[in-house]
Amino acid sequence: MAYSNITGNNGSTILTNTDGLRHGMVEVPVSDGVMSGYFAAPAAAERSPVILVVQEIFGLHEHIKDICRRLAHEGYFALGLELYQRQGDAAQYSDITELLNDIVAKVPDEQVLADLDAGAQWAAQNGGDIARLGVTGFCWGGRITWLYAAHNPQCKAAVAWYGKLTTGHSPMQKEHPIDVVGRLHGPVLGLYGGQDSSIPMEDVHRMQAALEQGNEAARASRIDVYPESGHAFYADYRPSYHAPDARDAWAKAVEWFDRLLD
Repeated sequence: MAYSNITGNNGSTILTNTDGLRHGMVEVPVSDGVMSGYFAAPAAAERSPVILVVQEIFGLHEHIKDICRRLAHEGYFALGLELYQRQGDAAQYSDITELLNDIVAKVPDEQVLADLDAGAQWAAQNGGDIARLGVTGFCWGGRITWLYAAHNPQCKAAVAWYGKLTTGHSPMQKEHPIDVVGRLHGPVLGLYGGQDSSIPMEDVHRMQAALEQGNEAARASRIDVYPESGHAFYADYRPSYHAPDARDAWAKAVEWFDRLLD
C-alpha cells in the first residue's frame, strides 16, 4: 500500500497519497436530498469491489477519508458518507459528551442504514461493483457495521473495528449487534482492544458465544482481540494509536475482504 507518515499529534498520523486514484468529495442522492461523501477508487480499474466506510463519532473527517484512500490502493472502491449531516456538524465539537448528546444520540439507525444503501447505489453508478459489497466502520461505525451486515442482503463481508456489541449510544437505538447474529448476510471480522474500557471483555465473550449459535454467516465470523490495545487503536491521529496492532489488524482486514469479495 502506498502511504507515508507525516507528523501528527502523536507523531504517527498517516497521510495516504492519491497516486493512481480517482478520489474526492461527492454529493450522493439520499431519500430526502443529497448527502456529502468522499470516495477513492483505483483510477485504472473498472468495476472494483465496493467497501462502505462508516465514520467514527467524529464524522467524515480526514482519518476516514484517508482510510478510503488506503482501501483504494488495495483495489477497492471506498465510499464514506457524512452520516450526521441532518443532525449537525460534528467538526464543530471539541467535547465528546456534548457531541454525543447534541448529535450522535439523535441519529436513528434506520436512517443510517438507508443512507448506506443509497451510498452503495451511488457507487454502483460510478464505477463500483456492488455484487461484491463490503462494509467497515470504526467506533460508532463499528457498531453500525454489524447492523449493516444484517441489513443488506448484498453485503458479503464486513470488518467492525471496536464497535459496541450489546449497547448503543442512545435510547433511540433498539437493536444491537448481539441481537442480529441470526440475520447476518456476510461474515464479520471484529477487531477489538483488550484494554477498551467502553467495551468490556464480557461483551466480547457474549458476542463470540452468540456468533457460534448464529446462522452460517455468523458462524463464519470471528472476533480478534488485541490484549495490549484500548479503544481506537487504529486511529493514528489519536494518542490511543497502537502501531503494531494497527498494522496487524489492517492486514487481517484486507485479507478478509480480498477473500470474501474476490
